[in-house]
Amino acid sequence: MPQDDLPAHPQAALPPERAAEIDDVIDRITSWCGDREDVVGLLLVGSCARGTARPDSDVDLVLLTTDPSRHLLEDAWVADLWLGEVIRTRSWGPVTERRCRTASGLEVELAVGSPDWARTDPVDPGTRRVVSDGARVLHDPAGVLAALVAVC
Repeated sequence: MPQDDLPAHPQAALPPERAAEIDDVIDRITSWCGDREDVVGLLLVGSCARGTARPDSDVDLVLLTTDPSRHLLEDAWVADLWLGEVIRTRSWGPVTERRCRTASGLEVELAVGSPDWARTDPVDPGTRRVVSDGARVLHDPAGVLAALVAVC
């Protein structure tokens, strides 16, 4: 099955309420990206992208933007997306994690970075590992993420 056709989660593994919440979070963030000129791409990775999410799984996303510092220094966009509180900010080399927790306890990890994260010549080993472990392109107006997924 092509990556783009993978379900966000297998229905059997998740309670319907959690599955619906994950879908809602993914839809909200994807829609928000479509309204932002600075957002170059949004990639769903990890268990939700592989279709193996469990009730305790988080939602892992890579947000590529031409203005990463804006999304790392301001929390208004997190509130706009109803992602709850920011519980952790941690640098992972070319991206910085903004981990949020919704009121229900669902954790959403947004790895915020520049479009350089998706560079394909050469692909960074850490980026390759993340993408190869399961990735679904959600927003990619210039095809940057599609090219990365194809190479990985």
